[in-house]
Amino acid sequence: QVQLVESGGGLVQAGGSLRLSCAASGRTFINYIMGWFRQAPGKEREFVAAISRNGGATSYSDSVKGRFTISRGGAKNTVYLQMNSLKPEDTAVYYCAAGSGFSITIASGDFHSWGQGTQVTVSS
Repeated sequence: QVQLVESGGGLVQAGGSLRLSCAASGRTFINYIMGWFRQAPGKEREFVAAISRNGGATSYSDSVKGRFTISRGGAKNTVYLQMNSLKPEDTAVYYCAAGSGFSITIASGDFHSWGQGTQVTVSS
């Protein structure tokens, strides 16, 4: 298993930016596909973005495509989520997740390790 710790959440005005970080420890970072999910109050957890083991492939939900960018820094065992042009509907707890599959995936069930989450609040 791999341990994940998110950071970088906070309060930002609509149109602003935030960068979330997820530090991984435990097993070899390169062995995992990485993803970001979010959960707003009263809603189910939803997929946001994912990145392949070598960083060569990414996937985004339609709601964030063109505004968010997922990346990973191999040496630092960290995955990032750069969030630009934030909207109030982006308000949620954001979770980092790791999966052992060989192909990039958007299904939460394919991720076996989760961080504790970081709150992102976007004011209008």
